[in-house]
Formats: sequence, C-alpha cells, structure tokens
Amino acid sequence: MRLEQLNSLFSLLKTPSLFGRYVTNTNIEKCIKRMPDSVCSVIGYSVENRPIYSLKFGKGSKKVLMWSQMHGNESTTTKALFDCFNLFFTNNNIPNSILESCTLLIIPILNPDGAERYTRLNANEIDLNRDAQDLSQPESRLLRQIFDDFKPDYCFNLHGQRTIYNVEGTNKSSILSFLSPSQDTERSITPNRKNAMSLIVAMNSILQQAIPNCVARYDDGFNLNCVGDTFQSLNVPTVLFEAGHYPNDYNREEVRYLMFIAILKALDAISKGIESDNYKDYFSIPENAKQFYDVIIRNVKLEEQANQLVDLGIQYEERLVEGKIEFIPIFEEILNLNLFYGHKEIDAKGQVVKNQHNTILKVTNENDFVLINDEKISLKP
Repeated sequence: MRLEQLNSLFSLLKTPSLFGRYVTNTNIEKCIKRMPDSVCSVIGYSVENRPIYSLKFGKGSKKVLMWSQMHGNESTTTKALFDCFNLFFTNNNIPNSILESCTLLIIPILNPDGAERYTRLNANEIDLNRDAQDLSQPESRLLRQIFDDFKPDYCFNLHGQRTIYNVEGTNKSSILSFLSPSQDTERSITPNRKNAMSLIVAMNSILQQAIPNCVARYDDGFNLNCVGDTFQSLNVPTVLFEAGHYPNDYNREEVRYLMFIAILKALDAISKGIESDNYKDYFSIPENAKQFYDVIIRNVKLEEQANQLVDLGIQYEERLVEGKIEFIPIFEEILNLNLFYGHKEIDAKGQVVKNQHNTILKVTNENDFVLINDEKISLKP
C-alpha cells in the first residue's frame, strides 16, 4: 500500500456531502440511502430515540469493530469512514484484499444526540467513554452488546482531539495521535497490546511520509471506565485513533484524508497478518504534550504606562450557531508564554493591544479582533 496510490484514490472517493465539523445523523443518512440495504442496519436508539446505524462490509475471518462520534463533536473520523466506504464499493485491489480477509462492523455515529447538539456528552450529559463499566446509557449498553455478539478480533475507537496538542519536545502540531490502551494498572505489555502497538507502528510508517514528525501517542494510564481499556482488558487488541489539527485546517478536511490513510493502512496490516515483533517501535513515537494555543499575540503592552510586556494566549471555543460551527476567540492567558506555541502568532512589537471595544484586555474576553496601534487585527481562523 503506497501513499501515492491512496492519495489518488482519495481525490476520487471523498464524500462531498460530508464537510466541516458539524456531522449528524441527517448528513450520514443521505449517504446511507445510496448504499445497498444489505450493508446498513439500525442497531439501536439513543436517549432521544435517534437511530444508531451500523454498516457491515467483507466476508473474511478477521473481525474488526469500529465506532466513531462516541463524542458527538468529534466528526473527522466519521467523514473518513464514509470515504473508506466509497472505496469498499470499488473493484480495487486494496479494498478487495481487505474485504476478503476481514469482516468489518462499523458504527459511524454512536452518539447521535451529542452530534446533533455538537457536544462531547450524550443527551443525559454523560461521557460515553467513561461509562464502560457502569453502562448507564443506552448507547454504552448497545456498544457493549455489539462487542459481545460480534466478538471482534480488533477494535478501532475513533475520536478527535483539540488543537492544544503538540508532539512532545517540538513545536509540531500533533496532527494524528494513537494509543494502545492499558488493560491493567501495571500497564502490562500483553500479547493483544503488542498487536495494537504493531498496528500503530504500521500506520506511523506511512503517515511519516505525509506528515513527518507530526504523529504522537497518548499516555497509557489505566482507567477501566474507558471503553478502550475495558475492551483491551477483555483481550481484544484495541487502538485509539485521534484526529488532531493540521495547520490552518479548522474544518479538518486535510486531517480527514490522513485518517483515511491511517484506517486503510491498519486494515491492510490486519488483512496481511500483524507482525507483533514490531511493537517496540511504538515507544519511539513521541507522546502528546499540551503546548499550543490557537493564537498567541507576543510582546504586548496592556496599557501605555505598563513597564512589562506579556503574551496573550487565545483558544477558540467551537460554538454551534444556526447549524454551523463558529470559532469564537477566547482570551485564556495573559502572561509569559515562551514555553508555548501558537497555530497563528502575531508580534505586537511592544505596542498597546486593546480589545474590539478599545478597552483593556482581560482573561475570558471574547474578541473577534484586537486593536494594535489602532490597526484592526482579526483573530478568526
């Protein structure tokens, strides 16, 4: 599987009706209607009685269970899945070899109520990824029932991460992150964890060609309330996928393509047989750190008489407004940010910086722009 081949396929197969950050049942239902009835099923319902869909592909003996939008506002992997579905319907050697070896069961939106509200939580304000033991929510119980009935050989837990993450020790955005979750408090390197680690190594090998030094891994602290840790503890190799921030890609369309590559590479590795001896290279992937702001304004004077220069750290709040996601700049820090990076950086060069009302900036302020020496500077992406 070559990067150039996947790139040319993606340009033909990208699902144009799924775009941006706000992806709901209404969006995916338009795509599902164009598929054969034999592929798609309604497997259950959410708290607010929205249908939860699954799609099944392949006929092979290796069973892979995937689910996306467990957190309703993490939609990038859902878009990438539908791009993969388009590939599965073509007569191409990549999907053919995967679908001959594997049976894939995929839940594109596990949390449709959260997707509708664009929130992490479900309608009862529960984080489904902390409900693996209590199983207090219908969506959690459904996923566990599917896991028990399908008896997967591998699980893909598909998520999205915030723009705050960098590759540890660098000023590189953590564009994609992965984790082979722990299955006990000792973080034992068990056979199934080795298989999950080897899958991540395989994905990293191709991703480094596309985004060198921009892949990271999460800390593997054990929490049995998390779904990945629970499934790993049941001896099923489980991989956490996290779609992060590509420079200037707030709609996450570039990352969608990279996640398309990652999912297909993982499936290709499973279809050909996992080389578990490769797991040691997993530990050479740097960990995630949290050293990014969306915008940093450096060398700022807050008032004319101020003697000290400070930096302004701004993070976007993603807000659903009339069916669209708006990015609202919020001032989070006013201090020295030499140890942090901005996806966008502005040098005030010692000038006074004021908010859009021409008054002193304060933490928690919302500002679409600032005034630097009376010049209006936009903070929007």
